[in-house]
Amino acid sequence: MGSKTTLKDLARILEVSISTVSKALNDNPEISIETRNRIKQIAKSYKYVPNNIAQSLKSKSTKTIGVIIPAILLEFFSKVLYGIEVESTKRGYKIIICLSNELYKKESESIDTFINGSVDGIILSVAEETQKKKKHSHFQKIINYDVPMVMFDRVAKEIECDKVTVDDFEGAQKATKYLFKTGCENIVFINPISNISVGQLREDGYINAMQDLQLSPCVVNVDNYNLIEKELTELLQNKKIDGIVTADEYSAVLAINVARLNGYKIPDDISVIGFTNGLMAEYSIPSLTVVSQHAENIGKLAVKTLLDRIEGKSRKEPVHQIVRTKIIERNSTKKLN
Repeated sequence: MGSKTTLKDLARILEVSISTVSKALNDNPEISIETRNRIKQIAKSYKYVPNNIAQSLKSKSTKTIGVIIPAILLEFFSKVLYGIEVESTKRGYKIIICLSNELYKKESESIDTFINGSVDGIILSVAEETQKKKKHSHFQKIINYDVPMVMFDRVAKEIECDKVTVDDFEGAQKATKYLFKTGCENIVFINPISNISVGQLREDGYINAMQDLQLSPCVVNVDNYNLIEKELTELLQNKKIDGIVTADEYSAVLAINVARLNGYKIPDDISVIGFTNGLMAEYSIPSLTVVSQHAENIGKLAVKTLLDRIEGKSRKEPVHQIVRTKIIERNSTKKLN
């Protein structure tokens, strides 16, 4: 493979200064349009590619955002990423994405990669293992290096930085009281994500709503989705249930299937509502009533918050913005009278 063409090479070929080539490629009006076009044509013919690292050192800005997410297959994070990409492009920034795969080590390694000067700021959602271990030194490292950071959805309360979260507590409250309004009184909460902050907040919101309604809470915590069929089947055989709230979309669809396998009709016998408005919820049979977290808007808001911080448009103290949830009614719940 041959060596890359540099500005110095182009200047030698064109018999002009390096400064003239650089200004022409950046459409500086000091250089005539005719000269600019000629230099661009030669640069294209020699397959010249700008040295972004050199440019960033000169401008002290990479125009790049580092993004760390726990998982790519979860539709919530895919939608957040879409919002991040749209808003970043609109503001003239590129994004670099790293996956933690819910692991503390991978999350920490991604941060080390980013804080070496390759990005202007970081957007992240905390990995499950990090929340379990309560280890936050890698986040503090970001702050120590004066790299702006925005946490979204799953956040570390101990770290002072800008945050964008969903009101998961209120969302679960609304979901529980919605089922009550449709006639449900024996409402169960299924939680396969109790080890992460959002799962615990949703569980707390459900319990709070049940207490407000003077009903007895019933929480089913499972370590993985494979246990939902066994646990829910056993519960259906021993307890009267007419409503189910779940901590996420997948567990809600599983709950529908398990209830139907046990001879229950959805929503005539049991109504089901879950968190996250994804394709699975929309196309399940019956379609799933959900608590929508407005994932795309969360991504856009995270970018706006970060870039306002980078560009000096934010107040000195970190800001915490909370996105309100919305219930999207479909066919897995009875209609409100």
